[in-house]
Amino acid sequence: QVQLIESGGGLVQDGGSLRLSCTASGRTFSNYAMGWFRQAPGKEREFVTTISRGGGTTYYADSVKGRFTISRDNAKNTVYLQMNMLKPEDTAVYYCAANSVATRISSTYDYWGQGTQVTVSS
Repeated sequence: QVQLIESGGGLVQDGGSLRLSCTASGRTFSNYAMGWFRQAPGKEREFVTTISRGGGTTYYADSVKGRFTISRDNAKNTVYLQMNMLKPEDTAVYYCAANSVATRISSTYDYWGQGTQVTVSS
């Protein structure tokens, strides 16, 4: 089992920045690719970004490319999501997830955090 705990969510104005963190425990963090997903009210959960086990490969949704950056620190068992130039449409609950490979497909992820709310006001 892998336990994931997200933090760093909050309320920010349009154009602002936030950094989310997700800390893992339970198994060797570096064995897992990590992903960030989000779910807005009334919408399905959607892919945001993912990073490979060693951090050398990343993928982003088109909607966040150039504004969001995923990174990881395997020594700290933590993955980060730096979100810049936030927009009201980025408002959602953000979830981190662990998988064996870095993919965009949420159903392939084995472990999920509880989520953290990000609200961007206009």
